[in-house]
Amino acid sequence: MALRINDEAPDFSAETTQGTINFHEWIGDGWAVLFSHPKDFTPVCTTELGYMAGLLPEFEKRNCKIIGLSVDPVENHEAWSKDIEETQGHKVTYPMIGDPQLEVAKLYDMLPAAAGDSSEGRTPADNATVRSVFIIGPDKTIKAMLTYPMSTGRNFDEVLRLLDSCQLTAQHQVATPVNWKQGDDVIIVPAVSDEEAKKRFPEGWKAPKPYLRIVPQPK
Repeated sequence: MALRINDEAPDFSAETTQGTINFHEWIGDGWAVLFSHPKDFTPVCTTELGYMAGLLPEFEKRNCKIIGLSVDPVENHEAWSKDIEETQGHKVTYPMIGDPQLEVAKLYDMLPAAAGDSSEGRTPADNATVRSVFIIGPDKTIKAMLTYPMSTGRNFDEVLRLLDSCQLTAQHQVATPVNWKQGDDVIIVPAVSDEEAKKRFPEGWKAPKPYLRIVPQPK
């Protein structure tokens, strides 16, 4: 079954580089980013995992955990981590899920049921669709999803920006406009009437159109 935004993030137990986890328990009462990889020792993913290791403090500031997944065994991840640190300059300190039976990849609709039940003998091209990012909220629902081709490195600065927007809009009845970043103006959502908006935003708003009500970012 295809996953969509606002669906519950499928729960699972799996082996990781930091021991066995139950995914929902591991998330706890904060946010989480799950990002997946088609195979260990692949060049683009090596750069991605290293960059995310460097960004980890920024996610931690936002009460957000990071977890990687690759359809190879955990012992391969541990060897790969050494290459990542050597070539990218950042030690991977977040957990990486081993998915050698492809269970999590199928659970998250990244591989079809007919993909088999073993990563052995599969090439990165066989697993090309295992290149997704899921942002998951404290309520364990999927807030955002991104999928990239193997030839294009993911923009994890954009994932951080997306997380900022998801957290802001979950707390306040606003939406973020195109290319928004922290501190920029935001939009009052249509579900909020003008009457209610006056209570929420007593200093008023700019409205170039009645449906486009622009206010400073709430604190």
